[in-house]
Amino acid sequence: MLEDLVLYQKTYDLILWLFPIINKFPQKQRFVLAQQIENELIETVKDIIQANHERCKRELLQRISLHLETSRILIRLAKDFGFMSIRHYEHAAEKLNEIGKILAGLLKRFS
Repeated sequence: MLEDLVLYQKTYDLILWLFPIINKFPQKQRFVLAQQIENELIETVKDIIQANHERCKRELLQRISLHLETSRILIRLAKDFGFMSIRHYEHAAEKLNEIGKILAGLLKRFS
């Protein structure tokens, strides 16, 4: 499905852009907050891949939505703690919103 591929590509691009930024977090936070952000986004991609192969996509799409919401909160925390610039946060939030819109369309389609 084309939307699945777009969802995958947008998430993959976010990871490519964001991981170098979070690797610059203070060392202590690289093993706490940065690792949590990485884990959520990697799980998101894994679930997108799995959803692309499943007949019943709704449950996986809901799980992807949960990963995105968790990522939003973790990235906001990183900004609020000063580990990420406002400019980087705004870009990440914009990308997450874009991914969220694609996901909302898929959820509507598979409900």
